[in-house]
Amino acid sequence: MQLPPRPSFAPRHWIGWLGIGIGWLAGQLPWPLQRALGGGIGRLAYFFARSRRRAARINLALCFPELDAAARKQLLREHFAALGIGLFEFARAWWGSIATLRRTVRIEGLEHLCDAVAQGRGVLLVSGHFLNLEICGRLLCDHVPLAGMYRRHAGAVLEWAVLRGRLRYAAAMFQQHELRGAIRHLKSGGVLWYAPDQDMHGKDTAFAPFFGIPAASITATHQLARVSGCSVLPFFHHREHNRYVLRIAPPLADFPSSDAAADTARVNAQIEAMVRQAPAQYLWIHRRFKRRPQGEPAVY
Repeated sequence: MQLPPRPSFAPRHWIGWLGIGIGWLAGQLPWPLQRALGGGIGRLAYFFARSRRRAARINLALCFPELDAAARKQLLREHFAALGIGLFEFARAWWGSIATLRRTVRIEGLEHLCDAVAQGRGVLLVSGHFLNLEICGRLLCDHVPLAGMYRRHAGAVLEWAVLRGRLRYAAAMFQQHELRGAIRHLKSGGVLWYAPDQDMHGKDTAFAPFFGIPAASITATHQLARVSGCSVLPFFHHREHNRYVLRIAPPLADFPSSDAAADTARVNAQIEAMVRQAPAQYLWIHRRFKRRPQGEPAVY
């Protein structure tokens, strides 16, 4: 996609430009310092972001009933520390250097992706909203031209700066409603990263289990695969101390089927398995179960 014109430096954009300047500076800091500062910011957010803490606490109680209260509280604290580090990971991915991270990254299953690309079909990499998604996407771009889908930012300055940062390494970026562009990319043999684990409140949704709980889930993975004929490969990524692990699974067999709801449940199960491997690094502050089946009580 084409980068929109850069917003002016008019007074109405000053706050936006100030925020981008701070973000750019944060992206230049040494990685050990980013981790230390991020952990501290996350611990502060744990105390001050009460509504988000409440949403995350409810999500963890719903999804991990087998854990006792003390274990869930520890997981909640770890999540907020990871959330703070994630802010610096985003800044580094968009505006910083990843030279030091390249030396430690481990990629498993890259052959599955290469084989799928070699077949000439498009490839849909299905993942979830993990806090390190942006930095891991940039690391994967070292090995394959990767496009992505995203939700437009409200501020013009932030939208321009983030999109400019992403197009430094991504092959293309499509807004969440630009399905035609995404389908053309897949039909041409391109690779598209996609995280379908949030309720977009569109018409193409189904209530599918996520940690055993009916969750309003978009069926777009089924639709994209059906229309484009692409392969669908699960893509898991997480941080292990000071290194990143990217894991690409073989293509989902017999996907898509004729049942969009069943396919969506399969995708949710894949993402759930990813979350269980690194639960603190998933975006628990998102109210995943806000929309409920008819007759079911609210949980938040």
